[in-house]
Amino acid sequence: MLAPVLDLSQEEAFARIRLRRSPNVGPVSYMQLLRRYGSAVAALEALPDIAGRGGAAYRAAPADRIEAEIVGVKRAGARYLFHDSAEYPPLLAQYEGAPPILMARGDAAIASRPAVAVVGARNASAAAVKIARDFSAALAEAGYAVVSGLARGIDGAAHRGALSAGQSGGGTVGVIASGIDIAYPPEHADLQEEVAQSGLLLAEQPPGTEPLARHFPARNRIIAGIAAGTLVVEAAPKSGSLITARLAGEAGREVMAIPGSPLDSRSHGCNQLIRDGAVLVQRPEDVIELLESFVGTPRSTFREVGAAFDVAYEELSSDPADIAALLTTAPIAVDELIRQSGEASDAVQLALLELELAGKLIRHAAGRVSLTS
Repeated sequence: MLAPVLDLSQEEAFARIRLRRSPNVGPVSYMQLLRRYGSAVAALEALPDIAGRGGAAYRAAPADRIEAEIVGVKRAGARYLFHDSAEYPPLLAQYEGAPPILMARGDAAIASRPAVAVVGARNASAAAVKIARDFSAALAEAGYAVVSGLARGIDGAAHRGALSAGQSGGGTVGVIASGIDIAYPPEHADLQEEVAQSGLLLAEQPPGTEPLARHFPARNRIIAGIAAGTLVVEAAPKSGSLITARLAGEAGREVMAIPGSPLDSRSHGCNQLIRDGAVLVQRPEDVIELLESFVGTPRSTFREVGAAFDVAYEELSSDPADIAALLTTAPIAVDELIRQSGEASDAVQLALLELELAGKLIRHAAGRVSLTS
């Protein structure tokens, strides 16, 4: 049913997809389950018991639904990329909460090249569209893969600029918020197909999934995670582009912005980013200079990355920590739960996993959790 990935059997590949599609199994809990049980087959068997300890009955995703999904992926001319596949984008694999399974069309090697995300306003000005197109063409000609979200405005200009560099350029990666078989916006159907044919098209959602509002922040984390740096060309305050920039900053990547007129509200987001510590860039050479010297410590001070607790998975606890009194509907960092509880990291993670599978816990960005309301 599935071609093996690395040494992955068809049974394990099927179980991984089923595990990811099962209720309340997000990217973080998916990885914790694999580490704890060694395989998706074993993790699926353990789900009812884990959720039961959290206080709820549980049923994994139906097998026939997964079979239909696999047929849909094949029909779309796509394939699965698992988190431990050689084709999985290497920088994205370092990102906490990265999607453990992606669907891909095109040349996955493009995502292994030095990459820069170029994002911005959907209702972009003509000048900003030209800047995005010209910057992206120059970056692609310099060997960088240009990553964006195939939206109207800046995203579309970024993809077109990168594609104009031809096969000798760094290429482009389009990340969509829908299933791999759905073009959105509809007027970008031809552009999306060109990206799939000449670049790389990625989707996290199953085939047939229409783009919903909640899918776009998830898509943005993939865009930020693939690239060593994110360049915001034009953006209004509270736009999706600023979410991508924030996610890039939290991941310890470069955050760059092109300044604009204070008289144009579409420039206010970029100007605020610069005030908050993003690097001001005015030429493609500025971006190249930053990324050529990037060794994991960004010059931008847009957001400091906090220290994280490492879990010793070779010494996993079989008993969850007692953290119920520390949790409320207000998000709190997992690191803070570990500090305040005085419990071992893996015992806290097990307690959170039980609550999440029982539908009682929500995971937020930046490693925070809260009880469901």
